[in-house]
This record gives sequence, structure tokens and C-alpha cells, in this order.
Amino acid sequence: MSLNLTEKKEVVAEVGAQVANAQAIVLAEYRGIGVANMTKLRADARNAGVYLRVLKNTLVRRAVEGTPFAALADDMVGPLVYGISADPVAAAKIMNNFAKSNDVFVIKAGAMPNERLDVAGVQALASTLSREELLSKFAGTLNEVPTKFARAIAAIRDAKEAA
Repeated sequence: MSLNLTEKKEVVAEVGAQVANAQAIVLAEYRGIGVANMTKLRADARNAGVYLRVLKNTLVRRAVEGTPFAALADDMVGPLVYGISADPVAAAKIMNNFAKSNDVFVIKAGAMPNERLDVAGVQALASTLSREELLSKFAGTLNEVPTKFARAIAAIRDAKEAA
């Protein structure tokens, strides 16, 4: 069923709003993916805060026109699913992990603001730590300093008590 002009404008506006807040966009061909697998991908994307939709390429081209993601327009060919995320790593990670377990799901390209990524670039992005993972490592590192200090003081106290 085709969309009327008003519905097309709404889709372009919705995608445009997502692109305005995006730090990464990943495109993948989904031809041959079963409904159950696609539902799982959508659930994983939703849990990670990734906007994931199958969209008409012409509408997405209009939405990215004049944005830092305009370089992706040439890659928008064929049946594509679009992953758009505010976290620079989330969309790449979700779609790359899904592609590993589904041979027919093929990542085509991706982009970060003002930088187009090929398939290898998307895979490299997916292998980096997400913002949450970096923050938890940082918090763990910060927590180690006072813990080690407290242990050292306790060891000195115990040594003095033993002497």
C-alpha cells in the first residue's frame, strides 16, 4: 500500500527528527529474513535505544538531505532497514551482532556525522565500547582508588597492632 503525500511528509519529518539527534546510522539489506528474526532484531534495537525501521529509500534521502549524513544517499538502494541511534556505537553493535547470526542480513554501509563508513568501518565501530560500557569501566576505576587506599590503611593498622 502506497502512502499519500501527507503520510510521506510525516515519515520524512519523523526520520528527520531521528537524524537530527543521531550520532550513527547503519543501513542493512534484510531480504530473506524471517518474521521471527526481524521481530527479535526490533526488540534488541528497542532495548538499546536504536530507531530501527524499514523505510522507502526516497523518503530517507529527503530526510538526510543537507545533514551530516547526506553521504549515505548513494548507498540507499534496494530493500533496506535503517538503524539510527544517538549512541555512536549502539546501532552498529546491534546490527552487526544480528548479521553474525543471520547470513542473509547484510550490512551495506553506515555513517557518523560527516563521515561515511563502509562495511569494515561499521564492524570496527561495533567492536568499540559503548558509552555505558566506558562509563562503567571509568566508575570501576574510580572506585578502585579509595578501596585500595582503605586496604592499605587497614594493612598498616594491622601491622602496628601485631607489633
